[in-house]
Amino acid sequence: MDQNMSVTFDDIAAARQDFAAERANVVAKNAATAKGIRTVARVPEAIAHNALAFDVEVKQGDRTNQERSGRCWMFASLNTFRIRIMQNYNLKTFELSQAYPLFWDKLEKCNWFLENILDTTDEPLNGRLMSYLLFDPICDGGQWDMFKGLVKKYGVVPKEAMPETANSCNTHDLDTYLTRYLRGAAKRLRETKAAGSSHEDLIAMKKEMMSEIYRLLVISLGEPPVNFDVRLRDKDDKLVLSGNFTPVEFFEKTVQTNLDDYISLISAPTADKPYNRTFTVSRLGNVVEFGQVRHLNLPIEELKHVAIAQMQDNLPVWFGCDVMQSYLQDEGIMDTAAIDVDGLFGFAIEAALNREERLDYGESLMTHAMVLEGVRFDDKGKPAMWKVENSWGKDHGRNGFDTLSDAWFDEYVYQIVVDKKYLTEEQRAIYDAHDDIELAPWDPMGSLAR
Repeated sequence: MDQNMSVTFDDIAAARQDFAAERANVVAKNAATAKGIRTVARVPEAIAHNALAFDVEVKQGDRTNQERSGRCWMFASLNTFRIRIMQNYNLKTFELSQAYPLFWDKLEKCNWFLENILDTTDEPLNGRLMSYLLFDPICDGGQWDMFKGLVKKYGVVPKEAMPETANSCNTHDLDTYLTRYLRGAAKRLRETKAAGSSHEDLIAMKKEMMSEIYRLLVISLGEPPVNFDVRLRDKDDKLVLSGNFTPVEFFEKTVQTNLDDYISLISAPTADKPYNRTFTVSRLGNVVEFGQVRHLNLPIEELKHVAIAQMQDNLPVWFGCDVMQSYLQDEGIMDTAAIDVDGLFGFAIEAALNREERLDYGESLMTHAMVLEGVRFDDKGKPAMWKVENSWGKDHGRNGFDTLSDAWFDEYVYQIVVDKKYLTEEQRAIYDAHDDIELAPWDPMGSLAR
């Protein structure tokens, strides 16, 4: 064997000698092993730039908490809805049920999965597509278009109308058993098709499976309300809304928003995704009748511009990012200057790949959705710091809020959702043309925020 293929003891001795020759290496070792990498790489001088002071700021209600679930995309979406209810009815705070869309998302994702299985019965079981479909069919995560479909079909309800349960706060067991059921269902459908059964027989099997899935979800999450009573009082304790509503009626009455006006913008600078084009992701969705997700790809500066415009109209902005990069979680600070990992180790780690390369080489993708609620400008009028509402409770960060530096935005924000009225006429025409490029199911722009 070629000696250059192995790690030799001479190589190790040389590395050991090089390490010991630098005093900084020994100091870094002692600190990192005692306190952890991020804590030791923390740059205190950068923390001072992350103050909660903003030139544009949207005031929100009490903090929400997704607890041990991957529902950030639901929490972020509902937080952009509830502020409209608060503004429309002069409320101090308000919260919509997050267990309600969770129930319908699980049901619709199961149906989406089974439809994909019926559509791929001729695919080899050990192929990449089947591996993708079977890997995590019922995860909590999602994207804006998936949430939009749920609301258009099922509406929304106040938190009191469908409160949290043990299984909505901690979805691990629910997801585990539902995933096992779905993989078994996939096996039965594929074997039934291979045995020569008709399409009608397969559809009947799927209908029976969906009935069992509904039973599992009701046992785990409770049954979603068909209608419910509402009594809302404003900041002055005046009764401002009362009556009995269906979930769709409640959305239309209180949120007063045309969901189709709100679209997903991404910023992916990779060679396979030209700017000013729309994209969809193969086999990614939940509600079958609303189809796959869609994105318009624009330069990152365009995302900032329209996000600021919407906040200036006193409305928050849903966004998706790679949250754990350069993140001081306990302090609620996302700032590329706040953690100097490369300085700690003495060579390029975070600087080894740029934004485009991180996407191409699997180092980064959207992992979490939150809400932009403010921005601070520098002396040239450019954004410097952003205010973020997270969904990790009031004890996270600073009373539930995070800050996000503009440099971090450049590197790790991948998606925002805004009213298309803030786009240029040309950009709206591109989106409305539906000339979509379809991406592979495993493309990073198909990742789910959770």
